[in-house]
Amino acid sequence: MARDPDTIQREIERARDALADSLDALGEKASPKRLVDAGKESLQERLADPRIRYGLMALGALLAVAFIRRLFR
Repeated sequence: MARDPDTIQREIERARDALADSLDALGEKASPKRLVDAGKESLQERLADPRIRYGLMALGALLAVAFIRRLFR
């Protein structure tokens, strides 16, 4: 059963449009800028947790003391 060439052409155009939409969505989802922004947001949320923030402060103070001790030995 043969199909009409116009029908085939319309199906091809619909498939092409659907593929273009899918590629645009994937391109937006995998955008490096979007990934960096998501990473920044995630890091800021984690640093807002007082346990992590104060733990990093304590670690920084400990490293500073160790560095100063080593400097004056």
